[in-house]
Amino acid sequence: MSQNTLRYLTPNDWTLIGARAEHVTFSLGQDIIAQGAPLDSLYVIRHGSATVELSGAQSKVVLAVLEEGDMCGEMAFVQNGIASASVVAQMDVEADKIRVRDLQQLTDTYPGFAARLYRSLAAILAQRLVHTSAELTRLRRV
Repeated sequence: MSQNTLRYLTPNDWTLIGARAEHVTFSLGQDIIAQGAPLDSLYVIRHGSATVELSGAQSKVVLAVLEEGDMCGEMAFVQNGIASASVVAQMDVEADKIRVRDLQQLTDTYPGFAARLYRSLAAILAQRLVHTSAELTRLRRV
């Protein structure tokens, strides 16, 4: 499991998560997360790559490319539990699946863990917002 993804977690936190994580695989083109579906897990990509895709009425837009060490499902985790976009394997993908209920149990049991987890998630989301803002600015200039 990549420790760069949730950078504020301690080695002990990673041990707690690792004991609950499940190793899963996805084939080329398979949904890791389906847009609009309830989310019960977060995923950390160990090998391979995936795209974050938003489907509209008549089109599909690729929002991001995720690679080794990247996490997906965090937006639904901190929002309402419904996936706002699909994540689709672009090759065979190996990932660590972390169930939301396991994370909630850890946050309830270890208050320091909760603070470190949410700080890490905030950093990921802030980094993605900066990237998206830069991309929108670039597209506006074209």
